[in-house]
Amino acid sequence: MKLKIDENLPAECAVLLRNAGFEADTVVDERLAGADDSVIASRCRADDRVLVTLDLDFGNVQAYPPLQHAGIIVLRPKRQDKRTVLKLMPPIIPALTNRTPAQELWIVEPDRIRIRAG
Repeated sequence: MKLKIDENLPAECAVLLRNAGFEADTVVDERLAGADDSVIASRCRADDRVLVTLDLDFGNVQAYPPLQHAGIIVLRPKRQDKRTVLKLMPPIIPALTNRTPAQELWIVEPDRIRIRAG
């Protein structure tokens, strides 16, 4: 599975996913830092990559319908400091191992993962 880590997340998120056996790159790696959300979404679709982000705009199913994406994972930590955000990553790894987020929106909270299918 291929994932793209948005620029609003620590680069360590990509490292954690790579260490778990996933192909993960960052928006910064692809020189898309500062790009509009629609550009990032288009690139993810073209590359068949699941987007992992803190950006709540990607949780808007009207603007970013899950059926049109390889998957969107929106992290919803209680705080957005690096430590708190990184604590949300370990539960994602087994979830990704057991299920693909293709054409789904995952909302990852500290105590659960909500899944909305296309």
